[in-house]
Amino acid sequence: MFYRTAESVSPKHPDKLCDRISDAILDAYLAKDANARVAAEACGGHGVVFVTGEITSTAPEVDIPAIVHRIAGDDVEVHTKIVKQSPEIAAGVDTGGAGDQGIMIGYACDETPELLPLEVILARKLNQFIYDKYSFDGKTQITIAPDGTIDSIVASFQNVPHDELEKMVREFIAAENLSGKLELHINPAGDWNQGGFDADTGLTGRKLIVDNYGPRVAIGGGCYSGKDPSKVDRSAAYMARRIAVDYLRKRHAHEVLVRLAYAIGYAEPLEKTVIIDGKAEEIEGYDLTPNGIIKYLDLKRPIYEKTAMYGHYGHEFPWDK
Repeated sequence: MFYRTAESVSPKHPDKLCDRISDAILDAYLAKDANARVAAEACGGHGVVFVTGEITSTAPEVDIPAIVHRIAGDDVEVHTKIVKQSPEIAAGVDTGGAGDQGIMIGYACDETPELLPLEVILARKLNQFIYDKYSFDGKTQITIAPDGTIDSIVASFQNVPHDELEKMVREFIAAENLSGKLELHINPAGDWNQGGFDADTGLTGRKLIVDNYGPRVAIGGGCYSGKDPSKVDRSAAYMARRIAVDYLRKRHAHEVLVRLAYAIGYAEPLEKTVIIDGKAEEIEGYDLTPNGIIKYLDLKRPIYEKTAMYGHYGHEFPWDK
């Protein structure tokens, strides 16, 4: 065994604000047009939010500035530059092919009820515990020692005084029955009041490890937020998680890793590998074409803004069940 660390960021973190904006735009289009092609990217900071991307839809125009203001506040200036999806990309997707090349990773383990690494779940739960009372920008981080106990906890939250934040961390420790060295780092750079877009810039897709399985597990590298399910770096990643969960349960395994790979415009995966407790085999019994995945997981629904809050796995989404 070795030390294992994972972090979580609150929904008011600048990168998460951008993820939420991107997925809220996607949801707004899917609510009106289930076949909308959406790739929406946001960059924000210091009073300005830029939204750009490619959107092809029969839906009436979506009020993007209104979405940005709902998530980021009324005082931000919004600039948009949206064009239609490239016809060369559309030609491959229209025939049922993948919207891009890429490698997608799915993972499940038996460490937690959520079937995710313990350090990921504890960092997330601590962040949610604090955010439920103080809905501001913030980060948490937990390191687990080789013996499975907690080595250290980091909590840094905007507008929460040190003593109150430490009190909440200790309440969380007691509620979760955590033990170990438990070295606490509470607002380690000092209490802070400037956060979100006032303090830093954010960008869609910059919290990939937080969105996935923590740093212990490799990822394919593709961002999820703002992309409709024709983009396999989102839909096939969700399917890979579903397959990992299925194999974990039916094989009574401790850990399952799934690898899928695609070529743009080509429907069938180029790789479909499942690694069960260290032993690899080919995945069988699933339609892994983009259209098959979309139908199986019912992905043409406006369900995505919630995925941008606290990671895309372990929340009872269709790919977690």
